[in-house]
Parts: sequence; structure tokens; C-alpha cells
Amino acid sequence: MAGIDIRYDEEYEKVKREKPKKAKDLLREYAELIAETSVFVFFIMTFVAQAAQIPTPSMERTMLVGDFMLINKFIYAQPVLPAEKLFLPSRPVERNDFVVFKSQDEPNKNIVKRVIAVAGDKIEIRAKQVYVNDTPLQENYKVHIDPQVHAEESRFSQEGYRRDNFGPAVVPDGHVYVMGDNRDNSLDSRFWGFLPISRIKGRPWLIYFSYETLENPHLRNSARDRLDKLVRAVTKTRWKRMFKVYR
Repeated sequence: MAGIDIRYDEEYEKVKREKPKKAKDLLREYAELIAETSVFVFFIMTFVAQAAQIPTPSMERTMLVGDFMLINKFIYAQPVLPAEKLFLPSRPVERNDFVVFKSQDEPNKNIVKRVIAVAGDKIEIRAKQVYVNDTPLQENYKVHIDPQVHAEESRFSQEGYRRDNFGPAVVPDGHVYVMGDNRDNSLDSRFWGFLPISRIKGRPWLIYFSYETLENPHLRNSARDRLDKLVRAVTKTRWKRMFKVYR
């Protein structure tokens, strides 16, 4: 019996020693997992993708206020190492691309527009008709909510004239000419000129959530506004737009 008690005591002491060791190993595994996940998320958010929200109706009906999207950040990035081309393929900005860039007036606001012309292109707008290299564009995606057209002779209405007419002008190197699809309700290159490619953050890729909300939700941050956005997100979800890929 004494021998059995001794072996039992030895086993018991062994188990007691192993319990703290297992707990420490488990904590170390969790810490390593958190660290690895943090590095992965940092890499994704820095080089690959970023979340953003459509704040204004300037791209309706292609993009809607309340669309939450993922931005492809590496699509226009210039590779530093040759191996980057294999893992993060990139290309130049092309006509008809959607691009995301920061607002100059509101640094916290992401803006999305469509590229109409690239460097070297001749761009002209006459009575709402867009011409690129003297060829009229067929734009099935654009929307005009105002039937009035400001002709050239109505230059006294400066803002209206600029909305419906532009150029001709040649897009300079390192720049693109962008417009919103909602042509009569978009502040774009017609008003503030050519967009430097260096300001482009990426290209919209995927809608991961969408709901009906008011314009410029990023400016509505009071407790009442936050509650309103929460209620709308639950009750006015646009299920048919979920996981839609922008093309």
C-alpha cells in the first residue's frame, strides 16, 4: 500500500507541475495567434484592401449612398520589388475605371468617380455630351436629373455652364479626368480640374453591406444620428446589393 501511495503522490505532483505549463503554453499560443492576425490585418489594410462608404449620390445609380465597399488598394500601386508583381498584380489607371481618392476639403471623406479620360486624351463636353479625342462617348450608365441644358451662350450662368460644358483640353501627364455618373449632381473634374494619379487610393471592388441612409453619414455623429443609422442598418438593409462586385 505504501508503494501505491508513493506512486500516486508522484503522479499527483507531476500533474500539478504540468497544469501551469499547459496554461502558459495556451496563453503563448493565443498571444502568437493575436500577433500573427494583427500583422496579417495590418498588411491587408495597408497594401491590399480597405473599407469605405459611399457618402453622396454623385455616382447614382451605379453606387448608392449607404454602400459599404472594399477598396482594392494594390491595383494601381507601383511595385518596388519584382516579386510584388506575382503576388500583387497592378496596372495603370484606365478609362472607365472607378477610382477612390481623398477629398481635398474633407480629409476624412472618400470620393468615388469614374475615369473618363487619361493622360494625353483630349476631353471636351458640349451641352452635356462628352467627347474624348473628338469621339462622342456612349454612356449608358450616366444619369441626368435636370433636363435643362446650359448652352455656350449662357455663360452668365457660370456654374451651370461648367456643369454642361468643358474644354477642349488635353489631360496632362500624371493626371486623369473624372466625373460622377449622376452628372447633374456631381462635383468633379468639370469644377476642380484634373485629378493627380498620386491622390488615388485604389479602385472599388466589392459591396459587403448596404442600407438606405441619408447623404454624408460621416458628418452625422451625434447620439441621435448614431441611433438613427443603427435602426436604418437593421430595418433598411439592401440585401440585393450585398456582395455585388463593381465592374
